[in-house]
Amino acid sequence: MEYRNLGKSGLKVSRICLGMMTYGDPTWRDWVLDEETARPLVRRAVELGINFFDTANMYSYGRSEELTGKLLMECAKRDEVVIATKVYFPLNKDANDSYSNLNGRGLSRKHIISACKASLKRLRTDYIDLYQIHRWDNETPIEETMEALHDLVKSGKVRYLGASSMYAWQFAKAQYTAKINNLTKFISMQNHYNLVFREEEREMIPQCLDMNVGIMVWSPLARGFLTKPSSLASKTKRAKSDTHAHKMYYAPNDFEVLKRVEKLAARQGRSMAQIALAWVLQQPGVTSPIIGARNIHHLEEAINTLDKVTLTEDDIRFLDELYQPHPVVTNM
Repeated sequence: MEYRNLGKSGLKVSRICLGMMTYGDPTWRDWVLDEETARPLVRRAVELGINFFDTANMYSYGRSEELTGKLLMECAKRDEVVIATKVYFPLNKDANDSYSNLNGRGLSRKHIISACKASLKRLRTDYIDLYQIHRWDNETPIEETMEALHDLVKSGKVRYLGASSMYAWQFAKAQYTAKINNLTKFISMQNHYNLVFREEEREMIPQCLDMNVGIMVWSPLARGFLTKPSSLASKTKRAKSDTHAHKMYYAPNDFEVLKRVEKLAARQGRSMAQIALAWVLQQPGVTSPIIGARNIHHLEEAINTLDKVTLTEDDIRFLDELYQPHPVVTNM
């Protein structure tokens, strides 16, 4: 396993981050794995050297955090792992619940502090290594958000701060607010980036490079779209049920990019997933792509990509050249 510092911080994380959204309550999403199925995967991840685990309080309405804490406690010492979670979305299953629509969501001081306390309990830990804002909150002053997050760091409940899925100007505003008020800044950006969604190359990734902010890529395999031949891409269980994925991918030109992945995989004798992941790993600024492994083979395949798959400049050009711009649908 390879390790890198996350951004310009001293926090060392594995080059592969295990996405814990895949584990929780199958009633939340039908592709989510329950505790017994998830246990051997988490244990194997630790054995392979993965020390970076990403979840969020809203995944499986809190169940993902519960499993993250429980399963990691079974196979690793707390100081050996880096646990990342997020705050913003409500947990209540009832969208009409008055609490969820008022103070049980967003990035107010009230919600951040109460949500952190609840996450700590579910994770069975007294500190969170990386606490991330899941989205931007247009209804709360950024000064209030950054001060509340800073207070969590100073209290010892949180070690580092990260952000996810926003516009570059919003991220710049948050970092500037922290700087001028002597508050804790974000060390990482968890953004949406893969071969069929490269809009982050316009502003966010250059900004992260300029600020020395670590990039944690979510959906590096486009929710599985990049792992299957074009003839099968729409036929998987997740592809059939994941309506959000169809808002981001599955455009006619995406299938042309997918065919390039398929051709290069055949040429190199590698899986399509390894080719797509290798492309992400070789992009400037990317520290740790987040993978959502549903079986041991997928997990080991991702790890093997690190030292067994290297793309040449010609390979990358071959994968890049057919890309067409996409609507930005995940920053809101």
